[in-house]
Amino acid sequence: MNSKLYVGNLGPNVSEADLRLLFSRAGAVTEVHLVLDPTTHQSRGHAFVTMATPELAEKALEHYHSCEFGGRHITVTEARPPQEPKGMMSEGFASGGAPHLSPSSRHDKPHQRSRRFSRSKGRRH
Repeated sequence: MNSKLYVGNLGPNVSEADLRLLFSRAGAVTEVHLVLDPTTHQSRGHAFVTMATPELAEKALEHYHSCEFGGRHITVTEARPPQEPKGMMSEGFASGGAPHLSPSSRHDKPHQRSRRFSRSKGRRH
């Protein structure tokens, strides 16, 4: 287990100082990061708390997962490493994500038009 914890389901009035005080009861806290909305600067309802050692992080997880804090039952889990965003904008645009198609990967048979579009322009139904 690493020493960084994810804390979710936080109430809107919970501050970084509140989290530091709560988790310091389980041991030494090295960092608290409350995630804020960039436009409103209000809490998004989750935070990351880094404990001094992985053992203290495990102790804090056992003590505080599903406990009542700030009027809500909070979730405490081991934090996962950040992942690259997935979606259309991150796939292949100047990131080297799309494979280069070589001429040998194309189909060898010539493209045939469907009957629907092969009629002459003058004919109408």
